[in-house]
Amino acid sequence: MKIALLTSGGDAPGMNAAIRAVVRTCIYHDIEVYGVRDGYRGLVDGDIKQLYSFDVGQMIDRGGTILGSARLDSFKEEKVVAKAVKNLRERNIDALITIGGDGTFKGAMALEKQGFKTIGIPATIDNDINGSEYTIGFFSALDTSMEAIDKLRDTSFSHQRCTVVEVMGRDCGDLSIYSGIACGAEIVVTSETGYNESAILKRVQKAKNQGKRHLIIVVAEHITDVKELAGKIQENTGYDARATVLGYIQRGGSPSAFDRVLASKMGIRAVELLKEGHHGLATVSRGLHVDSMTLSDVLTKEINKPDLYESLQKLR
Repeated sequence: MKIALLTSGGDAPGMNAAIRAVVRTCIYHDIEVYGVRDGYRGLVDGDIKQLYSFDVGQMIDRGGTILGSARLDSFKEEKVVAKAVKNLRERNIDALITIGGDGTFKGAMALEKQGFKTIGIPATIDNDINGSEYTIGFFSALDTSMEAIDKLRDTSFSHQRCTVVEVMGRDCGDLSIYSGIACGAEIVVTSETGYNESAILKRVQKAKNQGKRHLIIVVAEHITDVKELAGKIQENTGYDARATVLGYIQRGGSPSAFDRVLASKMGIRAVELLKEGHHGLATVSRGLHVDSMTLSDVLTKEINKPDLYESLQKLR
């Protein structure tokens, strides 16, 4: 058996740990393993080389991905997918492990439709893969957000400010709600809560009237312009207000212990699934317990995650 692997989409801390686990598990089982550079673009371009144990040394603590990542919109086209399959088969590669988010899994599904075996490993800071309680990179990004918000809280308290912080997460509010609970934010706004500007201003005004020295408001990206919101808070409530967009710093940095362990376990399981003759699956987690689901279920089936919004209401 020969197995290839790639990383695709947005990078996430822990991707390198997953790469390392796949490579070394393959070698343990006497399976040749190949790395694809720059995601599906490298697959189409044929940028594929064999990997060895020493290629993945000294990297478990590194953020990003040593294989590189890129987005390729044309991978939706059958002829482009067919070229990728041709490149793999010309090298006698039997299966592909894809590490990334839902876009990456859709690419894996496209390969499956053309008869090529795949296994997906969920790695995205957004934590938006159905069926997996946690994805690789989520807790590392959470740690980064928490550290940044803690620092903003210090200056917010000193200057009696209302600080509005935009957190990543795309259409999933997990990173925002976890950050809000971890940092003691007074208000958290996500797609799940909805955006009610009038209600937010009333809550901020109430806090000001009660003599609260400062506030932290966490807002998920794509909900509203946080600078405009801060301006309206300052104009209407009497608080000095500032906005901070955390942005891509949440994607970088050394992965947390949780993400290193989760990535390692998922990488091992992905190889073993292929070795057992399974494909068209994705590894999923319940905490640090790793299981698997079909790619189609992961992409379409809604799995409810623990609801933390009630907890936030009790803690504010």
